[in-house]
Amino acid sequence: MIGLKRICPAPITAAAGRGGRGGVPPPEGLKGTSVGATQLERPTGARPGVRVRRSFRARAGDQPRRPPGPVPVPGTMKQEPAAQNTPPPSPSPNASAQSPQEDGDPPALWIFGYGSLVWRPDFAYSDSRVGFVRGYSRRFWQGDTFHRGSDKMPGRVVTLLEDGEGCTWGVAYQVQGEQVSEALKYLNVREAVLGGYDTKEVTFYPQDTPDQPLKALAYVATPQNPGYLGPAPEEAIATQILACRGFSGHNLEYLLRLADFMQLCGPQAQDEHLEAIVDAVGTMLPCFCPTEQALALV
Repeated sequence: MIGLKRICPAPITAAAGRGGRGGVPPPEGLKGTSVGATQLERPTGARPGVRVRRSFRARAGDQPRRPPGPVPVPGTMKQEPAAQNTPPPSPSPNASAQSPQEDGDPPALWIFGYGSLVWRPDFAYSDSRVGFVRGYSRRFWQGDTFHRGSDKMPGRVVTLLEDGEGCTWGVAYQVQGEQVSEALKYLNVREAVLGGYDTKEVTFYPQDTPDQPLKALAYVATPQNPGYLGPAPEEAIATQILACRGFSGHNLEYLLRLADFMQLCGPQAQDEHLEAIVDAVGTMLPCFCPTEQALALV
């Protein structure tokens, strides 16, 4: 099994401070991860490892592909107006994922997304931050018979694997007040009932303030759930992804949107497992289906 590259930002020291951003400079191309941000810009230099789009597009005469959907960033998707001028305080490392609210509202909650949630949360939230969790690696080891596959041909989607040296990048969303119950109700169906995921508390490090980590709720598929597929060679996973489609779209779209998100995060956001599958898809795609069909998928 290919492990995740050990280039997760170093542990934060007390002297790091907010102004120094904990020794983790914001990556080139990713701008405005604070509440006032309005857009993400693609980095000028391509990150090594994610080469699938260049490779099979070159074989197809470098025809332009359909651009990926937007990566959620604060101020762009379903954000509450009240949160634009009053960002929530960042709790200490030992703080709970929930914090007391006034007027009897439900506690605020942070939800960590590392798969399709990074580009399509589909629930209302007050704030969102790009960042990472330590101690976990992302793997395409969960089967999907609804969103990206079927009962006869399960797709492959990601889950988190406990890994002492691992680091997984994603997006944390803050929900407050009535948003909490609505988001949990929606995610219970999307992730738990249809996806086979359980909830787990993780420590999330925002990219812009890694010295102020947050407790967040993550949905993790364990080997105990019926849809768990487990490890397989990257080439076998790529073949399965190329063959599967579900109610949310083609499994290949899921893979490439996730790869696009990682590229936007900058050079420090690495995932060897993801990159190996993307490269395998780039090698197989021209032989798997005609060029016109391949371009239509992406």
